Amino acid sequence: MDNPDHPNRREALTCMLWAGSGMLWTFVGGVPRSSMLGSAQAEEARATGDFSFVQISDSHIGFANPPNTDPATTLEEATAQVRARHGSAELLIHTGDVSHLSRPAEFDVAEMLVRGTGLDAHYVPGEHDVLVENGRPFFERFTRGAREGGWYSFDQHGVHFIGLNNVSDLRAGGLGRLGETQLEWLEDDLQGRPASQPIVVFAHIPLWTVYRDWGWGTEDSEQALSYLRRFGSVTVLNGHIHQVMQKVEGNVAFHTAMSTAFPQHPPGGPSPGPIRDLPPGRLRSTLGVTSVRAVQGQQRLATVDTPLGA
Repeated sequence: MDNPDHPNRREALTCMLWAGSGMLWTFVGGVPRSSMLGSAQAEEARATGDFSFVQISDSHIGFANPPNTDPATTLEEATAQVRARHGSAELLIHTGDVSHLSRPAEFDVAEMLVRGTGLDAHYVPGEHDVLVENGRPFFERFTRGAREGGWYSFDQHGVHFIGLNNVSDLRAGGLGRLGETQLEWLEDDLQGRPASQPIVVFAHIPLWTVYRDWGWGTEDSEQALSYLRRFGSVTVLNGHIHQVMQKVEGNVAFHTAMSTAFPQHPPGGPSPGPIRDLPPGRLRSTLGVTSVRAVQGQQRLATVDTPLGA
C-alpha cells in the first residue's frame, strides 16, 4: 500500500477479502490461522489444529435505520451459524459495539443470542457500549473480574489473550486511546512471558491506522505494539470499521471483522457511516452472516509465521 494512512479505493478493496458468519481462528503448532466458518479451510484446520476460537463484532442491537432495521435478527442468524459450524472451538471473542445505545434491553438481547452459541464468550467495549455511566453497565455485565477500566487477560491452551479498552477516551476525530494506566498494565502483563508464547490482542478500534480522517485508528497504539514486537506470534483483532481488512507488520498480524448489523463504506468513501442505499437483497452479503469465496482464490486470510530465533 503506497500510503497506509490514506489508502485509495483500489488499495482498500484489495484488503477486503472475506465475508461470512465469523472467523474461525485455529492454532497449529502455536501459529494462528484464520478461515471462514464452514469453509474447506476451516474443516481442515479444525481437524489438524491444536486450539480454535471464533470472532464476531459490531452487533449494534438497537440500531433501527436502513439498511437494517432489525439487527437482532441478523445477529441471531450469525450466532446460529456459529453454533452449527464452530466445531471444536472453545471460546468466542466479541470485539465491541454489542449495543447501539447502551440500553439494558439491548445488552439483554445480545447476551442471550451470543450465549446460544454454546461458547465461552469474552467481550471488549465499543464506543456505543459506554454511552451510559462511563460504561459501567457494560463492564458489570460483560467484563466481570476485569480491571476498573475494562481491560483484562487470560490464558488458554498456552495462548495469552489480552482484552483492551480503547473507546472510553476517544480523541479528536474519533481516534481510540488506551491511556497511560492501561499501557502500564499491558507492559506489566507481558513481562516475564517467553517470546515464543502466542499472543492474541483484541480491542474495538483498530490498533493500526486504517484511515485517520475517520478516526479509524488508536492514538497511542505504537506504544502498545512496542511491548508486543518481541513475541514471535501476535494477532490483533478489532472491529469498528464493519469490514474485513488485514495488515501484517513483521510478526504482528492485524485483522478487522465484519459487522453482524450493517456495512460501512471503505476508507475514502462518502462517509464512515452505514451504507444505507444497498440494493434489495444485498444486506446479508455485506454482513458477517453469509459465507462467500475469497477474492484471491481459496487462501486463508492470513498465516502468521514465527521468525527464526523468536
